[in-house]
Amino acid sequence: MAVELKKGQKISLEKKSGVSLGEIIINLNWNQAGAVKKGLLSALFKPGGIDLDLGCLYELAGGEKGCVQALGNVFGNYQASPYIVLDKDDRTGSSTEGENLRINGGMIPRFKRVLVYTFIYEGAANWRQADGVVTVKYPGSQDIIVHMDEYGSSKKLCGITLLENTNDETFSVEKLVRFFDDQAELDRAFGWGMNWTGGRKD
Repeated sequence: MAVELKKGQKISLEKKSGVSLGEIIINLNWNQAGAVKKGLLSALFKPGGIDLDLGCLYELAGGEKGCVQALGNVFGNYQASPYIVLDKDDRTGSSTEGENLRINGGMIPRFKRVLVYTFIYEGAANWRQADGVVTVKYPGSQDIIVHMDEYGSSKKLCGITLLENTNDETFSVEKLVRFFDDQAELDRAFGWGMNWTGGRKD
């Protein structure tokens, strides 16, 4: 079973019986059906195809701000600040697991908010073809599904979902699916206040 979020809808990630949330996994995949994904990505990842990346902005309770993403090789840290790590950069689409952000749910009091996004590093903005799906998973609960189901934008970055610390014990999760030119524009829209420079992947 899974819960599908509608745009603007919020849901809470709550710990069970006094136990911390544990590891929160935010998975980006290009299609829910593995067989379809394989065929789709064989077309996407030809020369001139799409390289779709997962990342996030974070703001910690103490005021520290930053991002976790493959661009610039900022993969994060699970056990130490920022308590978020990106598992890999799937450039070929060959991984059936997609890309995953892992958030240390035992450190909720250290967080203020986390804004999850995906961006097209290479290739034309074709969100319908990419057919992205984000799944939020944590122990003892139903998966939370966020479909990137607005396809008309020609902008290359999509702000997918916002997680906010509500009482040092839970995260609220809100579906956004809003499109931006780049991380700097996303930053301005949500008041992160960081300075951005151009980057690349090695």
